[in-house]
Amino acid sequence: MLPLLALPLCAQAPFVLAGGAGKTEHASLPAAIAAAGALRQAGEAGDLTIRVPDGVHVLAEPIVIGPECTAPKGQLVIEAAAGAHPVFSGGTRVRWQVAEANGRPLWTADLGPAARDVRELWVDGRRRTLARHPDRGTFAVDAVPGAGGEWTAGNFGFRFRPGELTQDAVGADVVVMCRWVESHLPVTAVDTEQHTFTSSKRSVFRLDPGDPWYAEGARAFLDQPGEFCVDRATGRLAYLPLPGEDPAKVAAYVPRLAQLLRLDGAPESGRFVDNVRFRGIAFAHAEWWFPADFRSNWPSPDAGGFAQAAILVPAAIEATGARSCSFADCEIAHVGGYALELGRGCVGNVLDRCRVRDLGAGGIKIGQTAIPKDAHDATAGNIVRDCTIGDGGHLFHSAVGVWIGQSPGNQLVHNEIHDFLYTGISIGWTWGYGPSAARDELVEGNHVHHVGARSNGEGPWLADMAGIYTLGTQPGTVIRGNFFHDVAAFRYGGWGIYFDEGTSEVRAERNVVARTTHGGFHQHYGKDNVFANNVLVAGRDAQVQRTRQEPHTSFTFRRNVVVWPTGNLFAGNLADLHFAFAENVYWRTDGQEIRFAKWSFAEWQQQGLDTGSRIADPGFVDASKDDYRLREDSPARALGIEPVDVRGVGPRPRR
Repeated sequence: MLPLLALPLCAQAPFVLAGGAGKTEHASLPAAIAAAGALRQAGEAGDLTIRVPDGVHVLAEPIVIGPECTAPKGQLVIEAAAGAHPVFSGGTRVRWQVAEANGRPLWTADLGPAARDVRELWVDGRRRTLARHPDRGTFAVDAVPGAGGEWTAGNFGFRFRPGELTQDAVGADVVVMCRWVESHLPVTAVDTEQHTFTSSKRSVFRLDPGDPWYAEGARAFLDQPGEFCVDRATGRLAYLPLPGEDPAKVAAYVPRLAQLLRLDGAPESGRFVDNVRFRGIAFAHAEWWFPADFRSNWPSPDAGGFAQAAILVPAAIEATGARSCSFADCEIAHVGGYALELGRGCVGNVLDRCRVRDLGAGGIKIGQTAIPKDAHDATAGNIVRDCTIGDGGHLFHSAVGVWIGQSPGNQLVHNEIHDFLYTGISIGWTWGYGPSAARDELVEGNHVHHVGARSNGEGPWLADMAGIYTLGTQPGTVIRGNFFHDVAAFRYGGWGIYFDEGTSEVRAERNVVARTTHGGFHQHYGKDNVFANNVLVAGRDAQVQRTRQEPHTSFTFRRNVVVWPTGNLFAGNLADLHFAFAENVYWRTDGQEIRFAKWSFAEWQQQGLDTGSRIADPGFVDASKDDYRLREDSPARALGIEPVDVRGVGPRPRR
């Protein structure tokens, strides 16, 4: 896929619809889709193909494909014409006026009052920074006057340190991170004597001293090249260009549409969007922001955010009642929410070799937060394979790379998921042992890295996260052959594989987890999980954690290799011994004694745990290069531990 700056603004060639009686030419994709729908209504049940010409095609409104355009057996293929790299844009091309401010060039443009909530700008295909304070990193909450009570009770402001905010911040937003969420707090007043501010929204959860925060959006913060801001009263955009940028040559866009494409079925009436195939198409430039009447669903309606995973943020591409549809070699980039949502009634859809990047929220959402009451509303059996999903959470930091809710039988296979400020993969949406529709999920061969802290050093700001995070009873779910590494959390909870509340009957095998802040594996509570033949390397604080005691077997930990330089082997609560350990290899590279919670190795084994296990160097081929295969003389091989090779994780070469 070519970068957007390399493409012409608009296409001159027609959209060609082939199928039925022959070929017809159309001026736009919506016109070609309408023509395809007319053919379907006239009885055409075979394949139809729309070939999209080169260029950036600016959308007046989202593309909509309904059941009337599709057929249960015949395909509707929407593909790039030969040699073309088309982009459908929901943005507005910016035309600059050049001025000067404080001796520096300042570019401005009149977007109009309708654009006053614009929070994204892309110049030559790269996201620019909404003017922020501080310019990099964060401040820390000094105190929270009046805070108390339940942790779910948010606050309408907090105390900052002297000089961190002034009256110029009125009208800006404070973004504050607490636990596993961020809150967006519009500043309505600043008390510079008491060093407090007041917001029209409350934080999602109760804030604590030390929580990281920054402010953004005020003209007073516009002080660094590459920053921009929008006057919310007039819609006037101001941008401080980077050195060498030419206003006559750059391709700059701001978002105008919240959505770019809808596959708009009606499963409740048995009307589905069937067999739509997108090939070689790019979608770009969309933004969602809180509408004036936004109300949070929990814990309080006036919260300026979401309780987990930025779950209510919509996607640029949304599917309802889509069956056997696919996106192949496509790109979704430069959007302000999630990229793609396979929602109610979506079954058997495939994302294949797609690139999903530069995201305001997360990558892919599959399923719903509630278990569907009717079978036609169920979302199941979708596949995401050989895709790259990364560089997310720019506006909504708590969004995740791939989220699967109440939906069974999905597959995440050989993807790269990277650079999110919260979790990489999240599966399940039932807290505890109640009914759950998530089951039989396959997570295999994925490369998940730089979660919680980006590869550019930004973060960590949030807590309670993982490379992969699960909830609820999920019989048949398998997490196999993945590489999770470089997971970092603020204060607590940066784990590789995290079985959270009620996770049960899940099998994790042949995975490698490396370089986490709080541990390679954590089970909060659950039952009958299996953790087998995995490699855990270099957890900073601990390697394995189990939190809640319960009167059943929490998990079986068998034939794993655990290697670390410093810190503890175990964390949490292991006193009741309701778990099974056997045939593992442990090695601490600093030579210090390995303690099994409060026990020595011999005392631990006297409890009936880790029978057949050894303390020994497992003999990795080259751990410094993330090659955790076992040498032929490895003592782990003698225990039946099979070597794990991560060289083939992530998107596979095209055959």
